[in-house]
Amino acid sequence: MKARILLVEDDQYIGAVTKKRLEEAGYDVVHSIDGQAAWEQFQLRSFDICLLDVVMPKKDGLELAQQIRELNDLVPILFLTSKNEREDRIAGLQTGADDYISKPFSMQELILRIEVFLKRTMSRSKDKSHLFAIGKLTFDYEDLRLYSETGEVSISLTQKEADLLKYLCNNPNKTLKREDILSHVWGKDDYFLGRSMDVFITKLRKHFKSDPQIKLETVHGVGFRFNIPAK
Repeated sequence: MKARILLVEDDQYIGAVTKKRLEEAGYDVVHSIDGQAAWEQFQLRSFDICLLDVVMPKKDGLELAQQIRELNDLVPILFLTSKNEREDRIAGLQTGADDYISKPFSMQELILRIEVFLKRTMSRSKDKSHLFAIGKLTFDYEDLRLYSETGEVSISLTQKEADLLKYLCNNPNKTLKREDILSHVWGKDDYFLGRSMDVFITKLRKHFKSDPQIKLETVHGVGFRFNIPAK
């Protein structure tokens, strides 16, 4: 499975060259040209490492790093910056970034830095309690992804989708009351949250279409039942 990188670089030429070289090195790269677009991508997908330029339109790298850290305190953040002043480096690290590399940089050095951070992340994830076998699929709660049995095709989940699916996986093949799901996943039983839950249930059903053995059934007047094949 390829590691996914969020590359945020407003210089389209540098961004395109960096993206191409990283893809040649075996990474899955999403390139955004401004901080706001990058933030939207980060909320939609899971990433293994973030490479952020500092000076960017709409939202600079420092602000983006702060937002990323509020949502995820584990994903490595590496600043790509032409600023060499001590104060700028300190400011970047204070936002929660893990390291920086000054432009112009060699691709070899960048790739080596990426590999170091990915190894650290992998060592933190040796505990497999966040992995769930669902029919022909594997659900990685920490990675926010659903993988096919070959491990090649993945579906990215939002955090709330993953929270809901984790609760279902911990309670398979039994009827779950709506109010219990809402209390455990959303924190309270509320009409409007219930409508939101129905939307997420629909999204999960679409993700399970590849395996007809997985059924997320509605138990009318009660709640839901997550039927999965026995291991």
